[in-house]
Amino acid sequence: MYRKVSTDMNFVEREKEVLDFWKREGIMEKSFHHRDGAERFTFFDGPPTANGRPHIGHIETRAIKDLIPRFQSMKGKDVLRKAGWDTHGLPVELEVEKLLGLDGKPQIEAYGIEPFIAECKKSVWKYQHEWEEMSDRVGFWADMKNPYITYKDDYIESEWWSLKEIWKKGLLYKGFKVVPYCPRCGTALSSHEVAQGYKEVSDVSATVRFKVVGREDTYILAWTTTPWTLPSNVALCVNAHEDYCEFQLDGQTYILAQALLHAVFGEKTHEGQVLKTMKGAELCGTAYEPLYRFEGITYPREKGWYVVSDDYVTLTDGTGIVHIAPAFGEDDARVGRDNQLPFVQLVDTQGKFVEGTPWAGEGTKQVNEKIIEDLRGRKLLLAALPFTHNYPFCWRCDTPLLYYARATWFIRMTAVRDELVKNNRTVNWMPDNIKEGRMGNFLENVVDWGLSRERYWGTPLPIWVCEEGHIHVIGSRQELREMATTPVGDIELHRPYVDQIEITCPECGKPMHRVKEVIDCWYDSGSMPFAQWHYPFENKEIFEKRFPANFISEAIDQTRGWFYTLMAISTLMFHRAPFENCIVLGHVQDKDGQKMSKHKGNVVDPWSVLDKQGADAVRWYFYTAGAPWLPSRFSPEAVAEGQRKFMGTLQNTYAFFVLYANIDNFDPKDHPIENVKLTLMDKWVLSRLNQLVKRVDDDLCNYRIPEPARAITEFVDDLSNWYVRRCRERFWGKGMDDTKEAAFVTLYTVLVTLSKVIAPFVPFMAEEMYQNLVRSVDPTAPESVHLCDFPTADESLIVESLNTQMSALLSVVGLGRACRAAANLKVRQPLSTLYVKGTSFDEAFSALAEDELNVKKVVFTDDARAFTTYNLKPQMRTLGPKYGKLLGRIGQHLKELDGNDVVDAFSRGETVTFTLDGTEVVLAKDDVLTEATQKPGFSAQMEGEVTVVLDCNLTPELIAEGYQREMVSKLQNMRKDAGFEVSDRIEVTYEAEDELAAAIEAGRDFIMQSVLATSFARAAAPEGAVSQEWDLNGKKAVLSVRKA
Repeated sequence: MYRKVSTDMNFVEREKEVLDFWKREGIMEKSFHHRDGAERFTFFDGPPTANGRPHIGHIETRAIKDLIPRFQSMKGKDVLRKAGWDTHGLPVELEVEKLLGLDGKPQIEAYGIEPFIAECKKSVWKYQHEWEEMSDRVGFWADMKNPYITYKDDYIESEWWSLKEIWKKGLLYKGFKVVPYCPRCGTALSSHEVAQGYKEVSDVSATVRFKVVGREDTYILAWTTTPWTLPSNVALCVNAHEDYCEFQLDGQTYILAQALLHAVFGEKTHEGQVLKTMKGAELCGTAYEPLYRFEGITYPREKGWYVVSDDYVTLTDGTGIVHIAPAFGEDDARVGRDNQLPFVQLVDTQGKFVEGTPWAGEGTKQVNEKIIEDLRGRKLLLAALPFTHNYPFCWRCDTPLLYYARATWFIRMTAVRDELVKNNRTVNWMPDNIKEGRMGNFLENVVDWGLSRERYWGTPLPIWVCEEGHIHVIGSRQELREMATTPVGDIELHRPYVDQIEITCPECGKPMHRVKEVIDCWYDSGSMPFAQWHYPFENKEIFEKRFPANFISEAIDQTRGWFYTLMAISTLMFHRAPFENCIVLGHVQDKDGQKMSKHKGNVVDPWSVLDKQGADAVRWYFYTAGAPWLPSRFSPEAVAEGQRKFMGTLQNTYAFFVLYANIDNFDPKDHPIENVKLTLMDKWVLSRLNQLVKRVDDDLCNYRIPEPARAITEFVDDLSNWYVRRCRERFWGKGMDDTKEAAFVTLYTVLVTLSKVIAPFVPFMAEEMYQNLVRSVDPTAPESVHLCDFPTADESLIVESLNTQMSALLSVVGLGRACRAAANLKVRQPLSTLYVKGTSFDEAFSALAEDELNVKKVVFTDDARAFTTYNLKPQMRTLGPKYGKLLGRIGQHLKELDGNDVVDAFSRGETVTFTLDGTEVVLAKDDVLTEATQKPGFSAQMEGEVTVVLDCNLTPELIAEGYQREMVSKLQNMRKDAGFEVSDRIEVTYEAEDELAAAIEAGRDFIMQSVLATSFARAAAPEGAVSQEWDLNGKKAVLSVRKA
């Protein structure tokens, strides 16, 4: 009836068979539509870039992103799982540059934008197959046959529509601002891109002397961390409200903040003197000599090289005086505008110094050192010190960014800051601290979005301008056709094609041409809620039904990436959050907690784990490794451990059922559970099962992941190591009596229900179990476990008293086993009594404990002092200061006291008092260290309020019974080694000394029944028997078996 189930750990081959079944029968595609028309559940998939390989972190995101939609589909929801591809941007361009042997924008333009774009379009799909194969292999179900693709014209047109709407609201503008700029990529970056690329670096800071005009040997001191910007200096800035001073040392006079005098001059401060103090405002207007004036450079006419003031200057470090270079800093640029300072730009867009300077063609890093040496040679350098700080690097090409004045198109996010913050607070962030922390702080301090990129492969900015400066934003292909000066057919919405389209200015009638920029590719991914449907041009109803998403999930860095751009665009366009629930994922680290990187050699190839241990094992690791938002320490060993504990245990239980179900031809259709006479164990495991169903359902509905996974692990452990182990003999007998029928029905019910409960977590194993247990006997059942409904808990079967008592019993059994281990007594050796303090359970449970722990009776008591006591020691930390030299005597006296009396007194809140050498000693609970111990002949263990004590004293009768049980164990091993079937009857003979033989004969019936013996004799081994000598608790015996 059932296909034989292997107990090996080769889950990989079984998963491949399931994968073939899914593909052959189109199960995934069926799952996308079998709930059509039901209550909707929408999942937004953050689009990966297919020109980079998937790594182990992508398996984590896919595991989490598959779990919730798969569960919601089983809950009867119509789940949207549309895949997507992020196809624009610098990563693609950089890949193509390498492929073509190009280096930088000039070479790209010499090669030709059109052929370059064609190569970009091809490169986008470089690793598509690898991504699709990985997604299939890990069981990530998303519609990859109908994905959204950000380079498609329909997608771009929707983005154009949104940008026109933003323009209409007055929120899209062009500004000449200092922006983070990558000289290698030749483009500005947005604030959320910058946030992803900070690194800790070591640089040299300089404290520079600026000569005051008209005063001998007088210098203003300014500190900078970017010496290469000094040639572009045009002013020095103070805080008008702070105190400054003139400090004389070695014949030189220095002007700096008084509070920073010692920080700058150190011990030499005492060698000089303060000549005068003044407020920063008094320094304003003071002229100084420029550090550099180059003959080959034309300088602006505006007044410069004097002291100005601004409140952004602080006294936290440096000299309290900041050098101002408006070309290279946001605050510098603002101070420059406020004071009409000249604008001196001596570095070009490739990060090189311009012609006319001594460093033409050299990069800022090299020039840094040369400027420091030049200033030192001219005696204008007071100090140059190394310092470590965080500095932004390009997140795409790893080049240090410059803060560079550029004309850039911005979205005025600062205008919607309050609305962003409000919308963010409507999201159920997991963990909750993201809401007001990492995400909330970012939104509270939001800056305008630098949208434009001076690149090639991206969504073209749909802005046309004329020579009069008029601006028009195109919002659709139809509008572009209607306004074009020449006919426009089915043109591709990319550079260079759209660059060639001229439109007529609606204001002055002159020709308008498109600006050359493309947009930030993060705007592409943030537009996916509507652009994936080509909204508002079509699918309006679908979009409105599928927005906002119920659920999204990505790694924590996306708080400054996709999460932010989704929130920003949705707020701008629809005035609400685009998603309701978000699980933020921690990064995957190596086994030592180190970030994975190629240069460290600790990167784990996802295929190496998938091919060795399988997808379910890797998925299970990520569900159980801890809270999803915490970093996980990944290793194949950790995956194997979880696989063994959960999957291996469940596989063995499943294989056990199938083995005996096939022997007895058990067909569940012939044994309805309502007609079965359930035992206590059956009722308990069904109660636990329904309790589990209820727990997992509630947890997953509330996006809790480790909690239900742990609950499943605990249940499977109880099922295997308690229910099946306690009930296995019920499966052995011939025929189908009531207890055997109940065992089969109960275990079948549990395994089938469990296959559905675990389906969202381990979809392959769940499918294999379901096909074998359900479809093999009922071809009318749903075709796949993933097309089934998630189980509904039967509240009538949940008996809390049953669960509570069995839980108490399991705790007692665990402590009882520990008692045996501590006393070095095998479980097969019967003992007389188990004493239990701190908990209790009914007689039926006591019988289970007696059988499990091999004791004659369980006794509940409130007083364990007959067999336990406590070792008492003085607490040095509290008693040392009080009694000093008496500590040794106190320790001796405590040994003489009754440990139970002392602990009882402390429990009542009393103290213990005695006199030593005329000194009264008063001890409270915190003054005494207590350690539970047992009296001779007893073994005790404690956990919380529960104490379990085992009477280890052996009578002759108990010793004899121990021999009998040892003999049963050895005979069972011999049956197995001989290859007998579990139902085979056997003949047994034995040879042993008289004392051992007498003990064996006393248990003759018990032994024969236990090993299915038809005959049992003290005799030499007959012909054809398997014989072996054994040690039975220290006594030798020769046992033999053969089939009856």
